[in-house]
Amino acid sequence: MPVTKAVIPAAGLGTRFLPATKSVPKEMLPVVDRPAIEYVVEEASRAGLRDVLLVTSRTKKAIEDHFDREGDVEAALERKGDKVRLERVRASAELAEVHSVRQPSPRGLGHAVLCASAHVGDEPFAVLLGDDLIDERDPLLVEMLAVQERHGGAVVALMEVPEEAVSMYGVATIAPAAAAPASTAPASAVSAASAASVASVERVPAGGSGGRYRTVRITDLVEKPPVDQAPSNLAVIGRYVLPAEIFDVLRATPPGRGDEIQLTDALRTLAERAGADPGAEIPVHGVVFTGRRYDTGDRVDYLKAVVRLACERPDLGPEFYPWLEEYVASGGPKAEC
Repeated sequence: MPVTKAVIPAAGLGTRFLPATKSVPKEMLPVVDRPAIEYVVEEASRAGLRDVLLVTSRTKKAIEDHFDREGDVEAALERKGDKVRLERVRASAELAEVHSVRQPSPRGLGHAVLCASAHVGDEPFAVLLGDDLIDERDPLLVEMLAVQERHGGAVVALMEVPEEAVSMYGVATIAPAAAAPASTAPASAVSAASAASVASVERVPAGGSGGRYRTVRITDLVEKPPVDQAPSNLAVIGRYVLPAEIFDVLRATPPGRGDEIQLTDALRTLAERAGADPGAEIPVHGVVFTGRRYDTGDRVDYLKAVVRLACERPDLGPEFYPWLEEYVASGGPKAEC
């Protein structure tokens, strides 16, 4: 069954950005001149997933409003003849068919995904975290959809991180990916990169080689392990393609780390079942991402994302980048001490 729906959990409290997030959802903080979550919805739409469900909370109505038409603003821009801004305003409402459901209380990512069960039904679906941005030049989600089409089951995005950072993530134990069944999709729809695999459960040097994405089979997952107990340095990042069976697993998953229902724990259950009976159970695969990712849920990484994307914008970079070079060359904040 093809994947057509995307779920974007966006009900978190955003405590790392207080006091700004007292009244503004963290997903609505601007990355240059667009809210972070618009980049995520755009990524889903670009991958062909135009049915998007936002999992929000009672304080996040602004997110839903952003993807609606704004008649007064559009009319004012039309009167001014400001076609550029008019197109930008309309673009957000035309990215996808956006729906929303509320998570009553912040009970973890697994519970947020479970809130999407009525909308998703019995179809496979994608999950994109609202504060994880993937550069549009790096089609991670497209690659993951291709892997899911080949192998079925669940597909998780993985990324190599420094060993000292593993305790901040879910971490995977991996094995070589088994040969996939013949795909019914056209050969052009499946990237050759997704056929690659790794040969062992060894740690991979942080930073990677920047080569093709590789597909691995996940045999175990652990949420935020201590550094000395991490099985690898392959961390789970905010992209998943999941089978509908994940909902039954989540319903049976007890609260884990932080007394929350963890999606990592449910995926671990799937991986363990597949290890016990590979022919009968639902496999869990990983796509090892080596592209550009921006974690806008972290203040420093958020600022890096704004600077990098602004420098690369043709309408802002020619003016902003020379100023940045001059600022750094002058000693930056040290020069003003």
